[in-house]
Amino acid sequence: MTNTRPRLSGGQPPIGGRIGGVTLIELLITVAIAAVLLGIGVPSFQSFVAGQRVKTAAYDISYVLTYARSEALKRNAEVVITPAGGRWQDGWSVTAGTDTLNQHAAFPGLTITGPATNPTYLNNGRLKATVAGFNISTAAVSNAPNRCVTVSLSGLPKSTKGSC
Repeated sequence: MTNTRPRLSGGQPPIGGRIGGVTLIELLITVAIAAVLLGIGVPSFQSFVAGQRVKTAAYDISYVLTYARSEALKRNAEVVITPAGGRWQDGWSVTAGTDTLNQHAAFPGLTITGPATNPTYLNNGRLKATVAGFNISTAAVSNAPNRCVTVSLSGLPKSTKGSC
């Protein structure tokens, strides 16, 4: 009489005479658990991504302010930061006289309110006039934190959480 039970690669029959695998019920339960966990995690992840976009915009504004100050000192000339299209969320450009030194693209989905006058750095690295802060926010996610970028009297920027 021959043994018809399936054998594993080593020639040994499986324990209990059953080949291992996943049943349909086990697979459905696993998929259901994964769907519940994903449903819990997605809103939190959207808030995280929106917060990172706000943080990135605040960093970019801080960087351009520092860059403009540095260029004013280096060139011994006035350097102006101008919003593109009159709105800060549409991007900006940095100019020294007629030379465009830097341009930045728009920030879709963000609201950036900045000073009414263009920040102008003098050749000594100080601002020509007091500059109101830049307020960065998003309406995409209700609980995403706002950021505020202010400029000190010496011309150096500072980014903080919250509105200006």
